[in-house]
Amino acid sequence: MSVKQDREAVCSLLNEQGIQIFGSTTSGEFISSEISEGGIAIMLLDPDPALFQLVFLETGGSSAYEVSKQLGVLGKNSFAQAAFLVASGWLHTDGERIIKGIEEGYQGEPAIYGGMAGDDLALSGPIVFTQGKSSITGLVAIIIDTDRVEVSGIATCGWKPIGITKTVTKSEGNVVYTMDDQPALDLVIKYLGLNMDDMNAITNTVFNLGAYYPLQLEREDAPPVMRTAMLGNKEDRSLICAGNVPQGSKVRFSLPPDFDVIDTVVNECSDLKTGNRNGVDAVIMFSCISRYLSFGVMTSEEIERVMGVWNAPFIGFFSYGEYGKSRRGKHEFHNNTCCVVTLKEIR
Repeated sequence: MSVKQDREAVCSLLNEQGIQIFGSTTSGEFISSEISEGGIAIMLLDPDPALFQLVFLETGGSSAYEVSKQLGVLGKNSFAQAAFLVASGWLHTDGERIIKGIEEGYQGEPAIYGGMAGDDLALSGPIVFTQGKSSITGLVAIIIDTDRVEVSGIATCGWKPIGITKTVTKSEGNVVYTMDDQPALDLVIKYLGLNMDDMNAITNTVFNLGAYYPLQLEREDAPPVMRTAMLGNKEDRSLICAGNVPQGSKVRFSLPPDFDVIDTVVNECSDLKTGNRNGVDAVIMFSCISRYLSFGVMTSEEIERVMGVWNAPFIGFFSYGEYGKSRRGKHEFHNNTCCVVTLKEIR
C-alpha cells in the first residue's frame, strides 16, 4: 500500500480475522492492468499454517547482512527445503548483501524472490510492516516449505544494450564516481544530449535520471544485471545507483523500451509456465518503478499480458529493486527488472 494510507488501521482489520500480514509500501500497486497510485492492493491466501512462517526482522544496530543471515538460519531450521519471499525497507545498502546473508545463514542457495519497498517516489522512507510492527530499515519475509508448496519465478527485463562498453574506474558500493576516468554524472549528461546549463535548473543536489537509460552490468559467467542510476550528485559528479557497481565493472547503457521488451518478458514468463503443468494458485509481480517511469502506458500492457500467461489470482507493486533469478543466472538483486513469482500448494 501507499505510504499515504493508514497501515495500522488496515493491519488491525486483517489481524481481527486472524490473517498474518506480509506488507510493503509501494510506488504504485495493481491487481489488474489498471494501476493504482496512492492506493492499496491485497491478496488473501489460505494455506495450511504449517506450510509457512512469517518473519519480521529489524536491523537496529546490526547490518542488513547480519539480519538476513538470521533469516537464512530460521529458514534452515524451519523446513527441510525452504524458499524465501522477501520485502526490504530503505536499508541504505546493496540488496545483494541481503541475498548473500540469507544464503550464508541457510548454508545453501535457496529460492529468494521479492522487492525493495517504495514510497511513491519520495525517496525518503519506504516501509515494510506486519501487525504491530513497521520499519524503514527492516525485513519482512515468508519462509515457505517447498516440499509442500511449489515456488517458481523469473527475473526478466528485456532491455537491449547500446553503445560501447565502458569501465567503472572508481566506485564504492552503489556510488559510481568515474567511468573511463570521466566523472560518471558528466558522462551520463553527455550521453543524454544535455549540457551543464541544464543542471542549473534542477533544485537540490540530486535528480532522478536512471529510469530511461539504465546501466547493464556485464558479467563473464552470467547474463547482465540491470543497475538504475537513481540520483546524480552535482557536487562530486557521481551517480548513486540502486545496486552495487564494483570498481572495474564493465557497463553499457540501454535503449529506451519498445514493445520488444514486453515480448521478451512475456516469452520468459511463458517458459516458466511450462514448468507449472498443473497450474498455479497465485502470481505475484515485483516490478521496478523505473520500468513504469520509462514504459508509461505500455506498463499496463505488460501487466495484462503477464496475467494472461497464467490466468490465476494476481497482485503486484512497483519497487525500488527486485530479488529473483534470471533465466540463466542465479538468485540476486536487480534493478529495472520485472520479477514474477508463482505459488502452487501440493495437495
